[in-house]
Amino acid sequence: MAAHAGAGTAAHADAARADDEARALLPASAPVAGHDEEDEDLEERAFEASEKVIVSLSSDDADADLEAQLASSSGSPPFSWRKLWLYTGPGFLMSIAFLDPGNLEGDLQAGAAAGDTLLWLLMWATAMGLLVQLLAARLGVATGRHLAELCRDEYPDWARRALWLMAEVAMVGADIQEVIGSAIAIKILSRGYLPLWAGVVITALDCFIFLSLENYGVRKLEAVFAVLIATMAVSFAWMFTDTKPNGKDLLVGILVPKLSSKTIRQAVGVVGCVIMPHNVFLHSALVQSRKIDPKKEYQVREALRYYSIESTVALAISFMINLFVTTVFAKGFYGTKEAGSIGLENAGQYLQEKFGGGFLPILYIWGIGLLAAGQSSTITGTYAGQFIMGGFLNLKLKKWLRALITRSFAIVPTIVVALFFDSSDALDVLNEWLNVLQSIQIPFALIPLITLVSKEQVMGVFKIGHKMQAVTWTVAALLITINGYLLLDFFSSEIRGPLYGSVLCLAVLAYAAFVLYLILRGTEISNKIIVAIRKRLS
Repeated sequence: MAAHAGAGTAAHADAARADDEARALLPASAPVAGHDEEDEDLEERAFEASEKVIVSLSSDDADADLEAQLASSSGSPPFSWRKLWLYTGPGFLMSIAFLDPGNLEGDLQAGAAAGDTLLWLLMWATAMGLLVQLLAARLGVATGRHLAELCRDEYPDWARRALWLMAEVAMVGADIQEVIGSAIAIKILSRGYLPLWAGVVITALDCFIFLSLENYGVRKLEAVFAVLIATMAVSFAWMFTDTKPNGKDLLVGILVPKLSSKTIRQAVGVVGCVIMPHNVFLHSALVQSRKIDPKKEYQVREALRYYSIESTVALAISFMINLFVTTVFAKGFYGTKEAGSIGLENAGQYLQEKFGGGFLPILYIWGIGLLAAGQSSTITGTYAGQFIMGGFLNLKLKKWLRALITRSFAIVPTIVVALFFDSSDALDVLNEWLNVLQSIQIPFALIPLITLVSKEQVMGVFKIGHKMQAVTWTVAALLITINGYLLLDFFSSEIRGPLYGSVLCLAVLAYAAFVLYLILRGTEISNKIIVAIRKRLS
């Protein structure tokens, strides 16, 4: 009997070990035989099955036959304009973060201070942003889970909570800028009758109205965003044609890299505001709004193909809108005394004084474009907050309740800001601090993203190769270095005195240690360090 019991125990141990090994080799979304799938029902999901858009144009049997045929021939799925249309949406929602009021302020200040000379940097910064967002889409499609959910499983509890806190702080910082931008637009369009705090309240309320459209289907909400992006494009293109910028200077600015010591701060700002931490989390969740089975390689490859096309087109449009804003302010204010004092609050008035207006005053054209930017980015910010909170904390809450909690995180401090910072100078100072706040958070979205898309245990056959890993880590290092320069420049001018300096040094050490932990975790170097520490302690 004892021998039989021992053999049974050994067999169970071998089976458990085999099950663990099988699970390690599959993407996180693929269930292993014998695994309790009821656990998946207890997890928070970005989109329920009934909410997802069906992208298949044929029956399941036809898809299976096509998948088998392509697998045997190593071919790629045929291109379909209709399927591209069905996949279109998530990339445009993602592109909103490249057009939020904070980005528009960076554009106008870069144009006023540096003219057209930083357009080449804007183009390459947008390309780096596209690379990061494509990785986020790849992660979401290949695993069937978004970045916040995967971080919850990947990191220990203390690191997971720290990452969640950083993501929430970044989101609130971005949301304050977006809501304030929308409130400034409402103040402009109401001719000053509605103060900033009233604009903040209006923005908070209409955000819920727009989000309620999701109850009628994801495509309805995507249509609203399409209208808002079109409004921005038309408004800023109108300003562009009204101001008649020099075409030759424009082409030279895009094609010829130029950088001087006088424009280094604006250059850092252009690059720094492209990567929005909450947007990385958002895009990895939005791609799950389509009905794709991550266990079917054919469907995943097809989705990645169409999402890549859609995201590229969306960011190309966002680049053109940013270019319009930069060139308008370059034409009007480069080399003038107003160049150093322009911000969102006074930009409309400066434009009106400089260019006036014909049929429709340029002040109101600017206000309409700014309102569309503020409204759209505020909605996506709330959307992102739901995914971040639900993913990291695995909260199964109704969407309206999650939206209310997320909105409250940003609206309460924003109303305080609107009451006490109702002047152009004060808002510019606040905007600088909020940019710094978001710059600090960038590594805590980028590093987990690159780490996860490089792991075969998470991505399966869709993990990125060694060359792509080298490119992405280089881009991440460049972005982190540029933002480090921005932080150093900012704090060296703002922090004075030995006490504040000591506190800052301790904060920098803790920050650097956490970033190094995220980079080195799971590598041979970190394993050797852990072994060495254990030997010393034992």
